Amino acid sequence: MLISILHRATGDGLAILGGLGLTWWLYAAASGPVSYANFQYYVWEADAADITGLIANVICRIVLIGLSWAFFQHFFSGLRHLVMDMGAGYELQTNKRWSFVVIVAAVIATIAFWAWLLVGKH
Repeated sequence: MLISILHRATGDGLAILGGLGLTWWLYAAASGPVSYANFQYYVWEADAADITGLIANVICRIVLIGLSWAFFQHFFSGLRHLVMDMGAGYELQTNKRWSFVVIVAAVIATIAFWAWLLVGKH
């Protein structure tokens, strides 16, 4: 039951927050280099002396981490639903096991993705 609710909630979150973020990014990219630099500044790379920029960076990173977790949760849950649509995994014990695997896999994939982003690219 929890996985089904999370699947719907993450899909809505990806559509709403992800759509707003994508729209902001595309608008900044289409508006020219100054607008895109401003977008990057407030989303990712504010100066250490700018408190407002740093607060915006923290909030944006929390939202980005949440969106990436929502993506992985929705993805793995979708794979689980695909297997169930094929007629497998309806046994109670198997269903509970796959539900647990979906949650753990989403958390591990999110951690691995952000570790790659923050550490692996340097």
